Amino acid sequence: MTPDLTGRRVVLATRNAHKVAELRRILASAGLDVELVSVEAYPGAPEVAETGDSFEANALLKAHAIAAATGEIAIADDSGLAVDALNGMPGIFSARWSGDLCPDPAKRDEANLRLLLSQVSDVPDERRGASFVCAAAAAFPDGTDIVTHGRVFGSLGREPHGSNGFGYDPIFVPTAHDRTTAEMSADEKDAISHRGEAFRKLARMLAGEPAATRLDAAPSSTHSLSADSSSTPSSPDVG
Repeated sequence: MTPDLTGRRVVLATRNAHKVAELRRILASAGLDVELVSVEAYPGAPEVAETGDSFEANALLKAHAIAAATGEIAIADDSGLAVDALNGMPGIFSARWSGDLCPDPAKRDEANLRLLLSQVSDVPDERRGASFVCAAAAAFPDGTDIVTHGRVFGSLGREPHGSNGFGYDPIFVPTAHDRTTAEMSADEKDAISHRGEAFRKLARMLAGEPAATRLDAAPSSTHSLSADSSSTPSSPDVG
């Protein structure tokens, strides 16, 4: 059972401005009555290396590190794109897929996207399936945590379209839609996205309500609850 969080400060464990805005929007729309601040409010907070082997492991690493550094509840996620034709890659490497090919962080989204398109350029339309995957974690100063998951299925376009998203949004077309997530409004994207699903579940669990697709309590670490939608190898701050 989670404590009453009304009015509590909760730290979003990311410095990605796009993600901060998205998480604020999703958590606010879910009715979580807390003071949300970015980790930028804590200049001494560490940069946390994503050394885990799954989205969930990386989300927990970040959330626990920031909770320990700030003494506050910390929320983090790890998310990425899993491409069928690449056996689930880029996965947890999505945000750094272009590696040393692009040393400039400001240009990395574009470099990642262009590299991925080149790698699947000869893949026919019927085999361009992909999904965005997210694991969201909340860590408490006492070391306990909560983990939830979200996933949205779709396919890859051949050229970028739209400017409303980030990461791989301009080439990802969700199933049953004819636009990329970068062509959708923020509200449209939040309603169907992997991150929207995972963080709405997390908000409900933090508010003491069962997540809509919650599994039996299953430890993701020594003292944790997990609400699962799907779990896959995984990456940070993309799409």
